[in-house]
Amino acid sequence: MAINSFNNEIKKTARNFLMQLENYFKEAKADVLFYNGDIDRIYEQMFRTAIEGLVKEHKKNHRETLIVILQTNGGSVETAEKYVKIIRTYYKKVYFIIPNYAMSAGTIFCMSGNKIFMDCSSCLGPIDPQIYSIKEQRYVPANGYLDEMQSMIKKSQEGTLTNVEFVMCQNQDLAFLNHCRQTASLAVNLLEEWLVKYKFADWNSTETTHRVVTEEDKKARAREIAEQLGKNTKWHVHSRPIMLDDLNRLRIKIDDYTYNKPLKKLIRQYSDYILQYIDNNNPQGRFIHTRLFF
Repeated sequence: MAINSFNNEIKKTARNFLMQLENYFKEAKADVLFYNGDIDRIYEQMFRTAIEGLVKEHKKNHRETLIVILQTNGGSVETAEKYVKIIRTYYKKVYFIIPNYAMSAGTIFCMSGNKIFMDCSSCLGPIDPQIYSIKEQRYVPANGYLDEMQSMIKKSQEGTLTNVEFVMCQNQDLAFLNHCRQTASLAVNLLEEWLVKYKFADWNSTETTHRVVTEEDKKARAREIAEQLGKNTKWHVHSRPIMLDDLNRLRIKIDDYTYNKPLKKLIRQYSDYILQYIDNNNPQGRFIHTRLFF
């Protein structure tokens, strides 16, 4: 009885904090969804159920914006694509809030949003999708793996390949290498598509010269961003945090709430509370929350 009562109190407090955020964004007619964990197909049903639960209320309480508070180390690009298709079936606009980090496939997911909210402690990551290697029994970054193979090919052409590296090249799974290439290509294609369609939807003129922005301008800018975020020689490490300053240098528009005290307070009180609950009760960190789904 005491445990159930305590859990009910947690739910009540979490829902109260979440609804304060929804109230802050009331002009956008927003639902809020908190997502913590890998972007993986094993969570697809849970994600769909949470979204559809909100949508059922739309007839009596119309909402047209979804705010995703996201914390993830990344995961499957294919699952991120599926999430976007589910969300965009029901919502006209999508905002992402990153209290702490959204890496790899999480970064790609964010680029499907109309807005991305971050503060000075938030970060994204290089868009290097992770692929499970049966041979190595672990996930490997696709671009990092391909770059390493390209390096050994270059050494072979130069005659500097060591015997150990030669054996490694001989033992490579060509189907796996092709999978890496295809997945890396998909990540770039999705990012380009989503930036043009959603993030750049209201980009009609340049800030300095006020020149009209064409569809080709948007596509070129999206390709540039995709290239920079996926450039291993720039970021070096798959888990490298890409902070606000980095994103500003890349000219990616971010809504910075560092000095927005009311919004920062609401985000921190809610996300910190939920993350503390996860740390204490769900070591695997898999968690989705809305005002209707806990």
